[in-house]
Amino acid sequence: MSFDVRIGINPISWSNDDLPSLGGETPLDVALSEGARIGYQGFELGNKFPREARALRRVLEPYGLALVSGWYSGRLAQQSAADEMAAVGSHLTLLAEGGANVMVYGEVADSIQGASAPLYKRPRFTNAQHWRDYGRRVTEFARYTLDHGVRLAYHHHMGAYVETPDDVDRLVENTGDEVGFLFDSGHMTFAGGDAVAMLDRHVGRVCHVHCKDVRPDVIRLARNRDWSFLEAVINGAFTVPGDGAVDFASLIGILRRNDYRGWLVVEAEQDPVVAPAYCYAEMGYRHLRELVNGTH
Repeated sequence: MSFDVRIGINPISWSNDDLPSLGGETPLDVALSEGARIGYQGFELGNKFPREARALRRVLEPYGLALVSGWYSGRLAQQSAADEMAAVGSHLTLLAEGGANVMVYGEVADSIQGASAPLYKRPRFTNAQHWRDYGRRVTEFARYTLDHGVRLAYHHHMGAYVETPDDVDRLVENTGDEVGFLFDSGHMTFAGGDAVAMLDRHVGRVCHVHCKDVRPDVIRLARNRDWSFLEAVINGAFTVPGDGAVDFASLIGILRRNDYRGWLVVEAEQDPVVAPAYCYAEMGYRHLRELVNGTH
């Protein structure tokens, strides 16, 4: 069976948006040239990319790279869909004109993903009405982005309102089909979920995939020592596919059987001094490519 997917990468392997001290000195062209040399077909946006479509194309085209998507910091837990529609304008235009057909939506309202607080202090919706109201706003916003040619890919994320398997179930239950789901194997495992079971349950909504591996011993330390999300990242909670405990063979099998047609994106927050960017980006690419090609 043919498996029409493309393999992309997030520049976070070279320089981290949340922790600028990690790889902050690495020029964008180093990431692009190395990523293209490895075999990646596209990049997600990072803070070093131009924010205008023509300029962005001029940066990517010399390397034969496509624009995969880009993170959007949403606040629908606090504000109306109309407010979010007004805020997203330039980012949505950049993605649409740049050729991306999905937008990574991260809920940052009340999130502690960038704070020094321990992960158990993350925000939570406390009753069914909160979930219904939030789901309605997310659906309305997703309908708007879809009307502009870009599907919302909701990113469950450590430290945010939608983190755990139960949160994901509630989100899917309370949103319409307009809302796509970004499945992140690393965040799902860190949150206590069975990545294979969760992908199998919600694959019908999945429109984007972040391929992130985990180091279980570091995750246990993060929980036991009340680390913040960024402390966990610095200490190596995440790594690239093939270097941790996630069963990517089963994940790729589920996507293949369900005729997934989107991107597989390597996105593994690590310190490039400890985990050299080229070495780990190549490791992740080779692991996914072998699984996609059926040679692993």
